[in-house]
Amino acid sequence: MRFILGLIATMCLAVTGNPAMAAKKKPVVATPVTERLAPPPMTDKENLLYLDLSTGGRVVIWLRPDVAPKMVERVKMLTRQHFYDGLKFHRVIDGFMAQTGDPKGDGTGGSTLPDLPAEFNYLPHVRGAVSAAREGAAPDAPAEEKKKAENSANSQFFIVFDPKLALDKKYTVFGRVISGMEYVDSVERGEPPANPSTIVHAYIAADNPPPYAPPPPPPPPAALAPAPTPAPAAKPVAPKPAAKKPAAKK
Repeated sequence: MRFILGLIATMCLAVTGNPAMAAKKKPVVATPVTERLAPPPMTDKENLLYLDLSTGGRVVIWLRPDVAPKMVERVKMLTRQHFYDGLKFHRVIDGFMAQTGDPKGDGTGGSTLPDLPAEFNYLPHVRGAVSAAREGAAPDAPAEEKKKAENSANSQFFIVFDPKLALDKKYTVFGRVISGMEYVDSVERGEPPANPSTIVHAYIAADNPPPYAPPPPPPPPAALAPAPTPAPAAKPVAPKPAAKKPAAKK
C-alpha cells in the first residue's frame, strides 16, 4: 500500500514540479498590441500637401495623420498661413535629403509656435519620405538632452532622396511624395546652396489651389547710365602779337 501511495506522489511531482518550482512560476502576460489607425485615402484632399517648387513643377505629398497627427496638423496650419511660401531649401545633400521650412534660411529658425513632441512611428525613411527635422544630440549626451532634442520638431522638414533606414524611429515621418519627385531631385545642392531652390507656394489640396504657375523670371539687371564723358581741358590761348604799324613817312 505504501508503495502505491509513494508511486502516486512521485507521479504528481513529475507533473506539477516540486513546491519550490511551482512558487517561482509567474503567469504569462501577453504584450498588448497597439492597433494601427487606418491611413487616410490617397485621394483625401484634406491630407494632400502641394509644394510648387522653383525647379519647375508641383510636388504632391500624402500626409499621414494616422501616425503623426501633431506634425500633420502643424504643417497644415502653417501652410494655410502661407508660412512656407518663398522659403529656401537651405540644406540639400546629394544621395540623402533636401531640407526646408526655416524662415531664417540657415537651419536655426522655425515658426513662433511651440515645438512638438516626437511622434516616431513605423514608417521608413525611403525615397520620397517626408520627415520632421529636429535638433541633434551627441551619442554620449545625457538622457535629458537627448529627450529635448527628440521633442524639438517645429516647422522644418526634409524629403529623402535615397533610403536612409538608420533614421527610422529617430525622426517623425509624416508623409510621402506621391507625385513630382523629379522636381525635388532638381533642387540645388549645397549646405547652403549657392543658388537655393525655393517653395514658390504651398497649398492644401482641399483649399482648391490654382494650377501650378512657374515663377516669373528674375528682372533684368537695371541698366546703368554711362558715366559722363569729361570735357577736354581748355588749351591756353597764346596772346596775339600786336599788329605792326607801318612806319611814318618822313
